Amino acid sequence: MAPMDAWMDVETARRASGLRLVLTAGVPGPWSESAKGLFHVKRVPFARVRQVVNGDNAALRAWVGRDDAPVAVWNDEPPRHGWQDIALLAERIAPEPRLLPEAVDERALVFGLGRELCGELGLGWCRRLMLVDQVKQLAPDLPIARYLASRYGYEPAAAAAAPQRVADIVTAFARQLRAQQERGLRYLVGGSLSALDVWWAAFAAMLDPLPHELCPMGRDTRAAYAVRDPRVRAALDPALLAHRDLVYREHLELPVRLD
Repeated sequence: MAPMDAWMDVETARRASGLRLVLTAGVPGPWSESAKGLFHVKRVPFARVRQVVNGDNAALRAWVGRDDAPVAVWNDEPPRHGWQDIALLAERIAPEPRLLPEAVDERALVFGLGRELCGELGLGWCRRLMLVDQVKQLAPDLPIARYLASRYGYEPAAAAAAPQRVADIVTAFARQLRAQQERGLRYLVGGSLSALDVWWAAFAAMLDPLPHELCPMGRDTRAAYAVRDPRVRAALDPALLAHRDLVYREHLELPVRLD
């Protein structure tokens, strides 16, 4: 098995065993970063397989049936690409430390709030709509604008509604974190780190990225990821960013490696 920081080409990955993660290269894509984070916490070694945004991913599509990321491939099992499926795979491969609570009500909360980050019309999805809208206003024929618009069902009405939806999601997370802290608890659900904390840490990059020394990225990417909408900025409680910092500092890879 290749070391955790190795990049493996698609043909080598097809022949390999163990865990291979298809990841977006060069940018802190929150779906990719959260998938990495789950396996990092569980100390499951994996090889990185490069997916290039708006690039030639034909070999990748031939292997896993998709040209996006993340995709997790474990030995000879079918590829997993959904955020829930990847979390369940991580939990099965390495049951400890547990990231999906055993208590049904807590597990339901992890997946329910997780959907508000990772799922369709969740925070990540709506931030992408906002970014596409910005690009289309400036350069509507830019290839990356067309690529992302097709991925996320862009239309002006959906983009117009996206900032308020993001603000509402962020407000819900601030309320959840505050309720936990008032009970003397450090994490978003229950008494220990869960997948929800990992998801939040990764998706917070689309609101206020980690500083350059902790997450190097291109200047244009950093500018695009930092949210400017006043409704979202007002909802972004500093405690949520402090929680993001805690999760990275104590549980995740720093500095973040994107290449």
